[in-house]
Parts: sequence; C-alpha cells; structure tokens
Amino acid sequence: MTLLINISDIILNKINIGTKIKIKGWVRYIRHSKIGISFITIYDGSNIQDIQIIAKKYLDNYKSEILSLTTGCSIEIIGSLILSPHINKQKYEIDSTIIKIIGWINNPGSYPISLKKHSLEYLREVAHLRARTRIISSIMRLRHYITIYIHNFLHQHNFFWINTPIITTLDTEGYSKMFHISTIESNNFFNKKSFLTVSGQLNLETYACAMSKVYTFGPTFRAENSNTTRHLAEFWMLEIEIAFATLDDIISFVKKFIKHISKQILTFHIEEINFLSEYTKQDLSIKIQKILSDNIFIIDYTKAINILQKCNISFKNKIFWGIDLAIEHEKYLTNTYFNSPIIIYNYPKKIKPFYMYLNDDNKTVAAMDLLLPNIGEIIGGSQREHRIEILNKRILELNLCKKDYWWYRDLRKYGTVPHSGFGLGIERLVSYFTGFNNIKDIIPFPRTPHNAKF
Repeated sequence: MTLLINISDIILNKINIGTKIKIKGWVRYIRHSKIGISFITIYDGSNIQDIQIIAKKYLDNYKSEILSLTTGCSIEIIGSLILSPHINKQKYEIDSTIIKIIGWINNPGSYPISLKKHSLEYLREVAHLRARTRIISSIMRLRHYITIYIHNFLHQHNFFWINTPIITTLDTEGYSKMFHISTIESNNFFNKKSFLTVSGQLNLETYACAMSKVYTFGPTFRAENSNTTRHLAEFWMLEIEIAFATLDDIISFVKKFIKHISKQILTFHIEEINFLSEYTKQDLSIKIQKILSDNIFIIDYTKAINILQKCNISFKNKIFWGIDLAIEHEKYLTNTYFNSPIIIYNYPKKIKPFYMYLNDDNKTVAAMDLLLPNIGEIIGGSQREHRIEILNKRILELNLCKKDYWWYRDLRKYGTVPHSGFGLGIERLVSYFTGFNNIKDIIPFPRTPHNAKF
C-alpha cells in the first residue's frame, strides 16, 4: 500500500529516500522542457515549503493532461522520494509514476490567484481563495500554532477551559454599541434584551470562584463603526481568571505567559518567521527576541503621563492625568522611550469598567495593560473588585442597573475571594509575531462595518 503523506512529513525528514509515496496538493507553477520532462511545484498547506514533482513523457496522461495543467489545479501524485540535484534550492523531489488530476481550473486566464504578486487589499476581496497564497497560509499556520501553545501552556499550569456563552444579557465593558439578538417573529425569544458577547469575563469569574484557574477562548463581537487597521466587529479573545490572585500576581503571570509563547514560536517556527520577515521587510526574529531578552518595564499610569508630558512632542491627543492613552502615546512609550514592551498599571477609575478593584487612593483601580512596540495594548487586565459594598457603589456611579448584575454580585456574598484576570486579543498577538499591521489580514474572514461578504 502506498503511503499517503503531507509535504511537512518530507521537510521534517520523516520519510526515507526511495520510499514510494502518495501526495495530494495544488499546482503552484509548472514548467515544461523540450525533452519531455515537466517540473510541477505543488503545495498542500502543511508547510511553508513546496515540493517539486518530476513528470516524464512516458506517463499515460502526459500529453492529454499533464501538459494542460495550470496554477491552482489539484492533483494526486504517486512516486518515489529522491534527493534533488539542486540541493541548495530544495532538498527533495518526487519522481512520479502516476499523476491523477483531481480538479481543473475553469478558465485559467481569469483565475483570481494567479502567479503574479497580489496586494493585500486585493486578497481581501477574494478572501475565499487567499489562503492559496504563501503569505496568507503562512500567517494562518502561525495563528494556529500560537493558539495551540496558549492552550498547552494553560493546561500545564492547571487551568480549565470554560465555554462561556456567545449570547449574553450584560454589557461587560460598558459598551453602548453591541450587536442585538432578535428573531424574525415579533416576540422576544429570551424575554429580555440579549446581545452577542463583548466579553466572557463576568461568566468566567463565576467559575474561577469555584475552580480557581480558568480561561475561555472564542469569538467576541463589538458593533463599533470603526474601520481601522486595528479594529474588527468580530475577533477572537483569550480571557483568563485566577482566584486568590492580586494585581501583582496577574502581572507576573502575564510576563511568564507572553515570554513562553514567544519562545515557542522562535524555537519551532523560525522558517515561517524568516519567510514573513522577507515579505514585510522586518527582522521578526529580533522583534520577538525582544520580548524574551528585554526586561518588560513596569510603570504606573502616573509615571507614564509624566513621561509623555515631558517628551516635547505635539500629540494629537492632549496629555493630562485622567486620559485614556491613545495609540500614539502607547507607541511613543514602547518604540521610543523604553524601546521595549512595557506594563502600565493603576489607571484612573473614571476610564475603567466597574468591576476593577478600587485602590486605597479612591482615584485609581488595580488595572494593568501590556503594551508591545508598534502594536500598543495587547493585554488588558485587573484585579477584580471582590468587596460587595464597593462593587455596588461602582455600579451605581456608572449608571448601570444593579438588578441586571444580581448573579455577578452574588459571588461577593457567598465566600468572596480576591481574584484577577486579563484579556488578550489573538489578532493583535498574531499581528506582532507576523509583522502585519492590518488586522484584516490575520483573521480568515474579517468582519468590519459594511463588510460581511463571505
């Protein structure tokens, strides 16, 4: 029986030279020689590398089909794995004995993913086909590995994955622009207003206060009419909650977490990183290494404001104590002043949600943000307010309906404990590792204002 394998099995040296193998994939490009040998480069998405197939004129379908192959055709190959004579370009080739055509390209001249280099803007218009390009498939593989390493890290640290609801009745972050859930019928399906979730945090806290270490990972929705390179209407969020943890504990955990993911990517996926570095004209390995080698500076919000006020730069957004830092402020601090990732903590309570722990000064809350160079905020977290009297007061201060949060407030009545957590937007982390600044290029099908084509 012929062994069916992926290209990655070959690249990772799992297959011996001379082994008869079967492989399936898509034609990247094809070249025909005058002496009756065709060189077909195929990919199957399992690896950044392609592999070359040697097709000789004695194949039964050489003239009838092989000579008509074009970019994008899907084929099945049976042949022997051999060493390439051009070892500096590629290590392996497949000397084919059978090539079957699985799927042709209808009208090759109009195939949207032709051999020429396409702009990222164009590829967004053909999102259903753009994974066939080396650049998008490389990004998506790294996205996959990042999430795998996150799950593995949390499992190793005794976290439980909790599936929080997509449909919710509460606004966790105090957003007024949420996606409302309704049915075609006039009656209200849930007997109250319901929305697509903006965060699973409040639900997650209930399990943290019983299972100690928990996380949720899934899609999050925000109906903000913001069509920028940093925002999506639907994105993926990792949220973590730890019982008996203070702000200092969560800051320490964030540092350990981000360094671990960075090390895994650099250790096991340097080939993808090098390919993306060439495409983006950045040295991504140095960029990622910065997280590993540099000390992550930790400063409080007041010090950050003082630094910005003294820098003699005219920002679009005026600097004063109490503002929510804009991306221009975050980039100055990370790119210019510290030239390093930083963590800012103890933010003014007026710019943060009701659930954050109120500090003794009654002006700030025990909140923290991790900022990365060129990206800005990538993780936002806090110690949660576990004192029922202060939580009730904060809910009223922000004109929220106390009744709506009855079950969340119950946690503070029955065996309350200090606890802390944070949220990480996966797309922003992928953006940092891949060097792609437009978030629309690092999610398979971006959802933005006036755009849900696919």
